Amino acid sequence: MRAMMLTSLFWSAAIFAQSPAKPDYNTYLQGIKSQAVEQGISQATVDKALSQATFIERAVKLDKSQPEFKLTLDTYLPKAVPKWKIKQARDLYKKHLPELTEIGEMYGVQPRFIVALWGIETNFGGYTGNFDVVSALATLAYDGRREAFFKEQLFAALQILDEGHISLDKMKGSWAGAMGQCQFMPTSFLTFAVDHDGDGRKDIWQTKVDVFASAANYLKQSGWNDDLTWGRQVQVPANLDLSITGLKQPQKTLAQWQAMGVRKTDGSDLPTRDISAWLVLPDDKDGRAYLAYDNYATLMKWNRSNYFVAAVGTLADSIAYPPIK
Repeated sequence: MRAMMLTSLFWSAAIFAQSPAKPDYNTYLQGIKSQAVEQGISQATVDKALSQATFIERAVKLDKSQPEFKLTLDTYLPKAVPKWKIKQARDLYKKHLPELTEIGEMYGVQPRFIVALWGIETNFGGYTGNFDVVSALATLAYDGRREAFFKEQLFAALQILDEGHISLDKMKGSWAGAMGQCQFMPTSFLTFAVDHDGDGRKDIWQTKVDVFASAANYLKQSGWNDDLTWGRQVQVPANLDLSITGLKQPQKTLAQWQAMGVRKTDGSDLPTRDISAWLVLPDDKDGRAYLAYDNYATLMKWNRSNYFVAAVGTLADSIAYPPIK
């Protein structure tokens, strides 16, 4: 038995000794450089961007951190959509209405949702993040927890630089690499960003019409229907079968939900339109309930959070009602 244990320990030690050690950060970046060039990014862009990339310990900590307290929509929404933000949203909607109307008609997206996304994501461009995007993405790829995802984002960021949409020193964003006034990840930028003003750059950092058009294009390409709103808060009966709730369940018509006892928040009947919806309970049976239309699911593609969707929808509704004069 002792001989078997010693043999096992020997082989374990041998395997451990043969395991390749993780390269240091700079060595890792050398490999990234080679892969980026193989993907068609110019050597000059790769060398310049990655030679200046630093390891950001705070990005790793933020990636691994978990919320220390549980929010509910009743506590979250007043913070995400305070009265001052509603006022600012309405003022900016009115200020930019000509270009918002043009872009809204071009992409089939109601302008109030463009403004609402702008407000929830970055406080209308007031805070877009101050992390160096290349360094943050390189750090998170090297850390390894989600290496494949962040390597893909890093290569996309290098492509954006290579195409000349933004300079390296101005490519700032969140700790996770979300960029600009609409907080696109680099791959989303490559898929959805728009050069609306025709200056040759898709500038989601400073050019508002590019921000608006990029957000609208994202929604349209993700399935937005401008004949619908996002959803509505409702009352549900105490005996409702919770197994039929959630976006993974089949939709039901408003008439079917009405027959099951679902009502508007004031207790009145649901609209009589022929619309299908899911019933969503973000905080389970004790919290708010929403009838979620197809556009709710589209907003979930932008950010897979019921709280995010509720915040965007609430702000969009606050822009629309009462009507802006």
